[in-house]
Amino acid sequence: MEEQVTNSKSGFEGAVTKHQIREESGIMKKGLLIINTGNGKGKTTAALGQAFRALGHQLNVCIIQFIKGSWKYGELFSKDRFQGLLDFHVMGRGFTFLSENLEEDKKIARQGWELAREALASDKYFMVILDEITYIMNFGFIDVNEVMECIQKRRENLHLVITGRDAPQALMDAADMVTLMQEIKHPFSSGVKAQKGIEF
Repeated sequence: MEEQVTNSKSGFEGAVTKHQIREESGIMKKGLLIINTGNGKGKTTAALGQAFRALGHQLNVCIIQFIKGSWKYGELFSKDRFQGLLDFHVMGRGFTFLSENLEEDKKIARQGWELAREALASDKYFMVILDEITYIMNFGFIDVNEVMECIQKRRENLHLVITGRDAPQALMDAADMVTLMQEIKHPFSSGVKAQKGIEF
């Protein structure tokens, strides 16, 4: 049970928790670098849940997807329900390792990164989500050091969520929270195909 303390600000004793005091003092307002990585399902899903929570508080969110391509994911249909709060950009053309035109993929990746740089420098957003950007870094389309420099220069109360497999060690070292999604069991291995509302 969380310890309760005296509410000296109001002039009387009350049930105020240390959590509330930390929140009021501003300690809880640090912008976090959150990384969802690993080979398991759920990295983007977790990031979207984080966005949904922020949007529920009427906080502005920017999502940039670097890989998703032309697939019609459910989140693309959901975004219209949050007009004025959510900026959603799909930059990729699908999984890059299947591409026949890597130069075009590299060009699109750079365009996505420039959009990300603008979002990270903006005062508009409470949270920025860079979905599957790790693939773009691991393919060498964007330099990890360039990404790190931009992350470190962002305003101190901006939350940043990064998703994708094989997150570079430099990113994980700088992060406030790293979650490793590990595949224990997946329906694909039993012949169950991707389903609307689950995988897309």
